[in-house]
Amino acid sequence: MRRAGGRARIFPTGLGATALVMSFIGLPGQGAFAETLNSALARAYSGNPEINQQRSGVRAQDEDTTNALAGMRPKAGLAASIGPEFSTIEIPSGRTVTGQRAYFADEYLGKPRSATLSVSQTIFDGGRTQSAVRQAESGVFAARANLGVSEQTILQNGVIAYMDVLRDTAILALRKNNNAVLEEQLRHTRVRYQFGEVTAADVAQAEAALAHGRSDFYNAQAVLQMSGATYRQVVGVEPKRLEPAVTIEKLLPRSMENAVSLALVEHPAVVAALHQVDAADEAVKLAESALAPTLAVGAQVSPQGDSFMGWTGTRQFYALAAATLNVPLYQGGSEYASIRKAKEQLGQARLRADVQRDYVRRSVVFAYAQLQAAKASIVSSQAEVAASEKSLADVREEAKVGQRTTLDILNAQQALLSARVNLVIAQHDRVVASFAALAAVGRLSVRDLNLNVAEYDPTIHYEQVKDKWFGLDTPDGR
Repeated sequence: MRRAGGRARIFPTGLGATALVMSFIGLPGQGAFAETLNSALARAYSGNPEINQQRSGVRAQDEDTTNALAGMRPKAGLAASIGPEFSTIEIPSGRTVTGQRAYFADEYLGKPRSATLSVSQTIFDGGRTQSAVRQAESGVFAARANLGVSEQTILQNGVIAYMDVLRDTAILALRKNNNAVLEEQLRHTRVRYQFGEVTAADVAQAEAALAHGRSDFYNAQAVLQMSGATYRQVVGVEPKRLEPAVTIEKLLPRSMENAVSLALVEHPAVVAALHQVDAADEAVKLAESALAPTLAVGAQVSPQGDSFMGWTGTRQFYALAAATLNVPLYQGGSEYASIRKAKEQLGQARLRADVQRDYVRRSVVFAYAQLQAAKASIVSSQAEVAASEKSLADVREEAKVGQRTTLDILNAQQALLSARVNLVIAQHDRVVASFAALAAVGRLSVRDLNLNVAEYDPTIHYEQVKDKWFGLDTPDGR
């Protein structure tokens, strides 16, 4: 097992085909430059559609603060009307000489016109706007934390996709080399059969082993194609010329206990849950504000024409300024139900935060256990490879003097292949587990990994729209 700077590499040690994994993994259509794990993660971070979708959701969440701030901003409206109007009127005017009731009749035909400009400003709303703003801000902070969870998930998926391609490419190379060995073994067995050194059963066993090896090779090809498809989905490009990867154990806390303590404070899922508790707390205050009085001032200006009592050519001007105090007494009980509901939802949010802490704690323990298991498996697999190589060499020597059969050689060859495959899988698992452990702590980020990519800053968009009073275009011009 080679080491560089204390970091375990993903290639196996040993002789024969295993050494192939030490070099760059070349795939069909490889380019001039090798892809590293860090460069692949940078691609995924900057271009993965799932991350960009989540970022768009955070930007949409930013508008909730602007929407809440509108509660204490002035409001203005203009209404206008014009249209034909016809009316008749009869007014009693006494009686005629014959005693019948007399009427004064008139009719009106015109186009009344009116316009009303209304302006209002809320002076006091019982704290509703203030609570709504704080609730919206907590929602924004929770959305940012959830974005951190999504970024961690995509980066972790990128690691898994990258390592799966490396693993499956190495396994395919091992199986290809195994088939070459089995073909040589079959050729050698047929020659010995011609000289009467072995039986037809030996030849049949060698043929069966080669057929089985070819079947495993084709299956390995299919698995590699599926891994490549997943890589394309996560990273955004086809896998080409992937470099061996290294673990990031040096970035992890020294002990699992320290990792748990950090995760319960820093993990973005926990941070998001706590912000959701804050939002639920403000929702209670927002519901309670329905019981508070409100005070607003307003003014109206309304010029009108051809509308006063049906007199053609009349003009009228109307202006009003007033302060309005609204004191809610009883509104059917819905406001009390809303308050009780908000309190229950607050309790639910607190319990959800506890559940999230338990989940994070379990994730840390799982990740550290998997990492330790992978490290132990590497040591065991290395010993197994060395022992299998020696065993195969000894069996071949013993077969030369007739102490071993062809089946013994094939079994020893299969045992060596399995040991090498297990070593590749263990090295894959160690790298993946190290990244999973860092994600469980909550530190699988562009900054901690030092990726060569611009880190997305959600505060930029928030500051652009928070105090925006009007405008239809988004800050990026859409």
